[in-house]
Amino acid sequence: MASNTSKTARASVRAGQAGQGGALSVLGEFKYVIPLNGGKHAYVRNLTNGKTVHLRTDSEAFVEEIRVLAAAGHAAKIRAELSILNTAHPGDGWDATEKRLVEAGVFEG
Repeated sequence: MASNTSKTARASVRAGQAGQGGALSVLGEFKYVIPLNGGKHAYVRNLTNGKTVHLRTDSEAFVEEIRVLAAAGHAAKIRAELSILNTAHPGDGWDATEKRLVEAGVFEG
C-alpha cells in the first residue's frame, strides 16, 4: 500500500492518535505549520483528517487547508504560530502570509 505522506509524518499522526477515545488527545506541542524553503513552502499538519500536506504558502490550496483548520477551532493557535514564525524568521514573509489569510477571511468565525 503506497502512501503520499512521509514515514515521519505518519509516525507523528499515530503518536497524536494514541489513546484517543473519540476525543482529541495530543501530548506536547503540536505544530500546524512547518516552514520550508525560506517560507515559500510549508508542511501543514491537519488534525482533523490526520494528513500532512506540502504546499506553497502563496497558493489557494494553502489558504483552503488553513481555512479547514480554522473552521475546526484551531484559528487562534495557527495565528500564534504564524506570529512566532514571523518573529523567528523575519525575512521569510510570514507576516505577508498571515495578511493574505486574514484578507481571505480564513480566521473569521
